Amino acid sequence: MDINLTLGLEYTAKEMVNADNTASKYGSGLVDVFATPAMVALMEKAALNSVLPYLPQGFNTVGTEVCVNHTKATPLGWIVEAKATLKQIDGKKLLFEVVAWDKEGEIGRGTHTRYIIDSKRFMENFSGGN
Repeated sequence: MDINLTLGLEYTAKEMVNADNTASKYGSGLVDVFATPAMVALMEKAALNSVLPYLPQGFNTVGTEVCVNHTKATPLGWIVEAKATLKQIDGKKLLFEVVAWDKEGEIGRGTHTRYIIDSKRFMENFSGGN
């Protein structure tokens, strides 16, 4: 496996706050604002997409750790953006800086760890084990 990732790779993902990504919908709160789990998912999406085009066919990444602060609520109808920047490469282990914001500024920040996997081999671990 020859993978040539470089530090500084980044990607920005965005989505609008709607009824499907609120705290009340996720069950993580009782209000209709952007849910923390939705913010984390958007950050993970950004991290995945920052490196996926550079991986060999059949390879992917999986998230293993998220350490973020969600510091501000975002209401329905607003756009949230999340950017992931590749900060460290340690073999198959990738560390990203992640930040999210809306039109009024930053709403969350932290780090996210992902590991490079061979998708087929990874999924074989789950076949026939029921």
